[in-house]
Amino acid sequence: MSRTSAEPTYEVYTDGGADPNPGPGGWGAVLIERSSGETRELSGGEARATNNRMELTAAIRALEELPPDARVALHTDYIYLKKGITEWLPSWVARGWRRRTGKLQNEDLWRRLADVVAERRVSWHWVKGHAGHRHNERADELATAAIRSRSPKRAAAPEAEVEVLLRVSGSDRRGGWAAAVRQGGEERLLTGSVERASANELDLVAAAEVLEALPEGRSVALHTASDYLRNGATRWLAAWRAKGWTTKAGTPVRNRRAWERLERAMARRRVVWPSIKGRTPRGWKELGRAAREAAEDGR
Repeated sequence: MSRTSAEPTYEVYTDGGADPNPGPGGWGAVLIERSSGETRELSGGEARATNNRMELTAAIRALEELPPDARVALHTDYIYLKKGITEWLPSWVARGWRRRTGKLQNEDLWRRLADVVAERRVSWHWVKGHAGHRHNERADELATAAIRSRSPKRAAAPEAEVEVLLRVSGSDRRGGWAAAVRQGGEERLLTGSVERASANELDLVAAAEVLEALPEGRSVALHTASDYLRNGATRWLAAWRAKGWTTKAGTPVRNRRAWERLERAMARRRVVWPSIKGRTPRGWKELGRAAREAAEDGR
């Protein structure tokens, strides 16, 4: 069949993961029809999955939603997916769907993806994850929501409710943070500052210091506006450690020492990370003022 400029063309963004890995899994996809700008969102998950299976599933389900004659630019922040389909697949097929070192993991999904791709003209693009790209971030949000919907419900309320607001202030890169620790109807304020810290590093140091101020074994719900902090603590940290503190792209994890400190603090407490998107926690503005004052005073 000849191909013409009238063929439908799409931009697709996918993401997936499991928390823990393996554990409850979720995937998300954003599909954009170029000519009309029409956008669709897809998501789903499994009670037990792995990061790899959810990333593959996201791509498969997104492509299956598009017509067989579609031209598709698929964007992913997962090197395993992009290299698998663009570089490694011919060798796997030639060996009878086996890797050079043995069994091919997720063979069922790789076979399904290969069939779906064969019916479409797909170009594969890597996008840096969690770097502010609108559609990539949205795919991540969809996947995260799907994971949470399949996570076991916690029967008991946390013993300590912690809200953290973090801001960087001043030309010398001094950052201030503030936290309201609420428990049993009482509230206390914690503040601190860090010199020459990026916003992301400040998030990590503040969270670690807040947790370290609470008794070991305590159950804590830590509310933060930082997706970097929350997603890192709940989704990425274990994988980074397992890979020798490298990212999915193979680059060194930034702020490694701060992440290691936070990991130690979390290991001694039972921490959950509720999302605050779409709501404003009580006292949020007051915490903002306290964080700015901490940065200015250098406390």
